[in-house]
Amino acid sequence: MANTILTPTAVTREALRVLHQKLGFIGSIHRGYDSSFAKTGAKIGNTLKIRQPNEYTVRTGATLSAQDTTESSVDLTISTQKGVDVNFTSEELTLDLDDFTDRVLEPAMAVLAATMESDALSMYKDVYNQVDNVGSAITFAKVLEGRKKLVDNLAPTSKRSVCLNTQDNVDLVDTLKGLFQDSTQVAKQYREGYVGRTGGFEFMESTFMPSHDSGSDDGTGDYLVDGASQTGATLVVDTGTGTLLQGDVITIAGVNRVHPETKADTGILQQFVVTADSGASATSLAISPSIVTSTGRQNVTGSPADNAVITKVGGASVNYGLSLAYHKDAFAFGTADLVMPDGVDFAARRAFDGISMRIVRQYDINNDKFPCRIDVLYGYKAIRPQLAARLANN
Repeated sequence: MANTILTPTAVTREALRVLHQKLGFIGSIHRGYDSSFAKTGAKIGNTLKIRQPNEYTVRTGATLSAQDTTESSVDLTISTQKGVDVNFTSEELTLDLDDFTDRVLEPAMAVLAATMESDALSMYKDVYNQVDNVGSAITFAKVLEGRKKLVDNLAPTSKRSVCLNTQDNVDLVDTLKGLFQDSTQVAKQYREGYVGRTGGFEFMESTFMPSHDSGSDDGTGDYLVDGASQTGATLVVDTGTGTLLQGDVITIAGVNRVHPETKADTGILQQFVVTADSGASATSLAISPSIVTSTGRQNVTGSPADNAVITKVGGASVNYGLSLAYHKDAFAFGTADLVMPDGVDFAARRAFDGISMRIVRQYDINNDKFPCRIDVLYGYKAIRPQLAARLANN
């Protein structure tokens, strides 16, 4: 029986299938914006504006109090192109698909998926809700504290996940190994070594979950607010004695978060994340969320007072492990269709479940080879970071 030559479409489709099954975190977040980048004759460039839900306040009494609808949006930019370049010959294309997958596509897609996952998980630096357990092993109670932060921010009950770093997975499985009655979940813990589903979350383990290097500020309140009545995403401060780095979580004395709908004081300090590195002589901090003290987007009880103490989570220059609890809509990942070249030996482009991939092969007459490139053009954004919480442990 004659060998069947694998077609460009077959190879691309199989490569995309293999890549897709390796994308744990990316597979659990929103990928519904991808088609917006691929409309023939109606390209939107490389940036998509994603509208945020409108928020309003409630009137008391019979007197009309009309509110303006002020819509806000975040930008999802598709600008990262990553790929794997290989050589495969016409002879290799005569293998059956399973052999070709094992020999060529599996190792190529593994390294590409690792890079994409690592890139996307850097979005943890945009998340300001954090369960502080630095220096201790994760417990199920700490996971439930993360769940509370999601519930308090009105995250829907479905499509919630926890992405555990490998040490947190070890500690959590050990903690829970005797507590479940569900035989399926017990089997996963004992036989597979991971948690499965519990506490309203789907759990996964990732070797790509980063740890966080915090700034040299010792967290004891060396930075003070410089001037009352400040709002927005920049906070003027009196110079502290250490650095604050992007991803550091801080609180401001007297600035409590409010309920997202009733705007009632929760009695809990609002957490902010530093969005840009600051030097030891910084006079301002870039923070998220923005301080908003009125209208439907109010998120805190009021502006910080002059000389209000700023406290950083964790000690000076501490590196601590992170896991991430989140709802699917906290993050978005988008891909765009790359241009298909003409006049090449072998080319195809396919999309599957929000991931678009292109494969192009051309003959190299100088070296008598068939170099092949496999590319994905993508972007990612924390579009509703309030629907996620960092779990800081170890």
